[in-house]
Amino acid sequence: MAMTEQRVSYTLDSSLETIDNAEEKATRIATELGFGDDEVMQISMAVREGAVNAFERTGDNLVITIRDQGPGMDLSKIPNPLAPENLLKTSGRGIFLMRSFMDVVEIRPSQTGTELKLIKRVHGPSAGGKEASQ
Repeated sequence: MAMTEQRVSYTLDSSLETIDNAEEKATRIATELGFGDDEVMQISMAVREGAVNAFERTGDNLVITIRDQGPGMDLSKIPNPLAPENLLKTSGRGIFLMRSFMDVVEIRPSQTGTELKLIKRVHGPSAGGKEASQ
C-alpha cells in the first residue's frame, strides 16, 4: 500500500504556553503513528527543545522542522555537555538531547535565524500501512 504524505503546520509565538502546546501535539502525533512510550517522550522532548512550528509525515518518517528568526548560532562553539567541566551545568543540553532522541538532526544556521530538522523513522502499525488520523 502506498504511503501518502501528511503535513501539519503551526506558527507559534515564543511563549511557554505555545511550547507546551507544540509538545502536546508532538506527543499526540507520535502516539498515533505507533511509537512506543519511550520514543514518544523522546520526540516530545526534542520538539520542546526546538520550539516547533512544523510536522510532516513523509513515507516512513516523521519530520519536524523548526525555524526561528534569531541571530543564528555557531555550532562549533557549542560545548560538549558530557565534558567533565559541563556535567553539572543546567543548560547546554538541547542539541545533545535532540541528537540522542532522533534518528536525524540537521541544523542549518543562517544570518536570518536557524532551521532545525528532526527526523524519526516510523516503525510499528502505521509504518507502510494505515495512516494516523489528524
